[in-house]
Amino acid sequence: MNNSAETLEQVNSMMDSNDLVAETMLEPGHGNYSIREKIEKLVFLIFKGAAVINGLALIIICGFVLYYGLPAMSWEFLTESPRNSMTEGGIFPCIVGTIVLSYGALLIALPWGIATAIYLNEYATSPKLVRIIRLGINNLAGVPSVVFGLFGLSLFVTVMGMGVSIMAGVCTLGALALPLVIGASEEALRSVPQTYREASLGLGATKWQTIYKVVLPAALPGMLTGAILTLSRAAGETAAIMFTAAVFFTPEMPQSLFDDVMALPYHIYVLATAGTEIEKTRHIQYGTSLVLIALVLGMNLIAIYIRAKMQKKIGR
Repeated sequence: MNNSAETLEQVNSMMDSNDLVAETMLEPGHGNYSIREKIEKLVFLIFKGAAVINGLALIIICGFVLYYGLPAMSWEFLTESPRNSMTEGGIFPCIVGTIVLSYGALLIALPWGIATAIYLNEYATSPKLVRIIRLGINNLAGVPSVVFGLFGLSLFVTVMGMGVSIMAGVCTLGALALPLVIGASEEALRSVPQTYREASLGLGATKWQTIYKVVLPAALPGMLTGAILTLSRAAGETAAIMFTAAVFFTPEMPQSLFDDVMALPYHIYVLATAGTEIEKTRHIQYGTSLVLIALVLGMNLIAIYIRAKMQKKIGR
């Protein structure tokens, strides 16, 4: 018994010594702690520097566009159609076309993206199949937009007979934005605690009732992040619509989904590269760029406001 007590006392003494050594190594001023602290400060300094550089670049770009685009701003510029070889008039048809294409792409990409995310996160049982699907989604997210434009030209414009129209452009932009919506929706679904599902199932709800009435409302604010990204991506795309929806000039506003349309990104591209009076339209180019930035910002702010209201409503 005495030997056992002595052995136990020695073990406790060794453990106390190890704890003391560990605490000493983590004390400020100790060698290892000092090195870790310096590395941590260096990494945070790099992050701060990257944030400052990105912020400055954004300020410079916006300031540059604002400086050259503000002189073009007028009520006539925002409410009239272009005239006289695009050197006069306004960009109202382009604003309408951009809004229609952006929200149309959102209406297509959001339901399909959410449905895909629900399947992958809630229903899929084969890990191999899920990996293959996610690999395809990630690859689609990295495909250049001009490839989507050619895809839309081949499928929607030619094979399906939509022609160069709003519908063809909306479908193409929806396909382009789909990976963003799926990724954001999956993350939102993963953020819902598993206890929500277990509590609902424990009360006798079916799996679909649990998803529809418990999981989706809790994940909806996060899913709206995908909607915000979709609006931003769709509003600024040029290559995806130049083959499928946008035209340089049309004298009338579109009357149906199968009419062509003018759009701000394509308007800027044409004025800056293929216009007949490039120098005379320089102020219009910057003015159109400024309107596009303001339009995207406005649409994003509306979506962010809706998301904040939903988050407040569900208390998350």
